[in-house]
Amino acid sequence: MKSRAPLCSGFIFLLGFAALLSAQSPVLIVEDAWVRVTPGADVAAAYMTLRNLSQQAVAVIGVQSALAGHAMIHESKIQGGRSTMRPVERLVVPAGASVQLAPGALHVMLHMLTHTPAVGESVPLVLHLEGGGTVAVTARVRPLAAD
Repeated sequence: MKSRAPLCSGFIFLLGFAALLSAQSPVLIVEDAWVRVTPGADVAAAYMTLRNLSQQAVAVIGVQSALAGHAMIHESKIQGGRSTMRPVERLVVPAGASVQLAPGALHVMLHMLTHTPAVGESVPLVLHLEGGGTVAVTARVRPLAAD
């Protein structure tokens, strides 16, 4: 009698592999991540470009950083001659598109800094994606005058 163990093992491996592929988050690439710090302030801002290489939209629903007690995505706008800033709970990066986080626009606000990072220091960030995925980011601190 032939053993069915190799056949069963192969089938189980394929099921596990298929589950892994279906559980993976859509591909989100982070480019040119950097941080601006204002001396004496307990806040900083992080900027970057988010590039979605997948065929479906990706939503960023949260941010964490070991440097900050609290981090979140904000959007700055000028309305009626006044600068306003509001939190963005869900930042959607459309399929095949890029979204830029830049000074005066979308950015990651880092509150309650554990210390004031120096120019050139690396700041770790974790982007939380809808559906449970995460993207680790390292942002380098640039001088205050940087764009």
